[in-house]
Amino acid sequence: MQRLESKEPNILVVGDLMIDHYLWGGCERISPEAPVQVVDIAKETTVLGGAGNVINNLVSLGAKVSVAGVIGDDENGDELLQMLHVIGVDTDALTVQNGRKTSKKSRIIAANQQILRYDQESKNDISDASVNNILDSLEDMSRFDIVILSDYAKGLLRDNLSSGIIKKAREKDIKVLVDPKGTDYSKYKGAHLLTPNKKEAIEATKIDIVDDESLKDALLWLKNECELDRSMITLSEDGIAIYDDGVKRFPTVAREVFDVTGAGDTVIASLAFALSGGMSIDDSAKFANLAAGVVVGKIGSATVTLDEILTYESSLHQSSSDAHIKSFDEIEHIVNYCRSNSNRIVFTNGCFDILHVGHVKYLQEAKSYGDILIVGLNSDKSVRELKGPSRPVNGEDDRAYILAALDAVDYVVKFSDDTPYELIKMIAPDILVKGGDYEGKEVVGTEFAKELKLVKFVDGKSTTKTIEKIKEGNQC
Repeated sequence: MQRLESKEPNILVVGDLMIDHYLWGGCERISPEAPVQVVDIAKETTVLGGAGNVINNLVSLGAKVSVAGVIGDDENGDELLQMLHVIGVDTDALTVQNGRKTSKKSRIIAANQQILRYDQESKNDISDASVNNILDSLEDMSRFDIVILSDYAKGLLRDNLSSGIIKKAREKDIKVLVDPKGTDYSKYKGAHLLTPNKKEAIEATKIDIVDDESLKDALLWLKNECELDRSMITLSEDGIAIYDDGVKRFPTVAREVFDVTGAGDTVIASLAFALSGGMSIDDSAKFANLAAGVVVGKIGSATVTLDEILTYESSLHQSSSDAHIKSFDEIEHIVNYCRSNSNRIVFTNGCFDILHVGHVKYLQEAKSYGDILIVGLNSDKSVRELKGPSRPVNGEDDRAYILAALDAVDYVVKFSDDTPYELIKMIAPDILVKGGDYEGKEVVGTEFAKELKLVKFVDGKSTTKTIEKIKEGNQC
């Protein structure tokens, strides 16, 4: 998968904002007043809901986020505004409409079962004045890398607001991604792409999607009727389908599904993040699938971080070798994430000049001691100092790429010092692995590891012997 550019994208989210409110408790009796359960509330939590879940995902991924929308002049509106400020969201394009209720959905949960939900909200269209206020506040669209319209059918994304924002964005050559609602998609005309799920696409296109041909028909209908640059339909466990000079399918990569709540919000947020980071549409779809695969393995409306996605991708071994080669800074973030998930980290190092069966078996045994294997690779300069001016035979980039392609290896980090002391100090592995020839010798970095393991080499297999055979003209 193509790598993301190293930048913090500025993404605008226009959508229906709400508060998800949870009352958690237990139930052990029926009320004497009526045949209803009595829930003793133990705790109360609030999180951003609706388009706020898209915002949370973008912030978690590392984007700079601005929001445009409408809240009421009420206590819920004040609470929602404060929640946005806490996570660093720019709210300059947020409009307060007098007399409108800020959406708040309260759920009573007992023994992990939802007993009741009650809503406080306005679902009528926002006023003309609110539409004009939002459009005026977005006069300078050039500061945004991409725009998301997150429609929850609560009255914000009226025809004139949606079309007005899309027009402003297109004038600046800014892509607009839309998570649509309802059956009339005409207000989204001119967007870059829409992300309806299969059920929503069937309702909007009136095409029953039952096979590849009907899927293509629905994708083409969306592209042509909504004048999109490309069209997309999310297919739940079947992944994502895109029409872009032909139909392309990107299969799901979820290993375990606990809760699909908010997966659609994660998909559009990760798509926007990837596209604004320079990824192609194909790689952006793969990135979104990985993000969705992470969040459906969590309970409740969840967010995902870039480190989680990269680690998850690595665990699936579906990425290119490049994705497994990390810098010191990158591996530090990954180690912190892995450790927070109780993964046992294994570290070993070497030159790995001409890879042979001895290397492979050594690395396979090293991986068997834990969950994540990180290999420190001597740079060309370091190898020359250790082995002489004729080495290495293969350059450091080639050696790193081949190592990273092995199933046993999760990450490769190049180092230029004589020893990997600083790398081991930073990683502080659970298991430090070295070759059996270190028996009775001092091993660099052991003070930073919980345990040292020595692995016997395969007899007769070494890079030096391979080079000697080549010089002799013998078959290796």
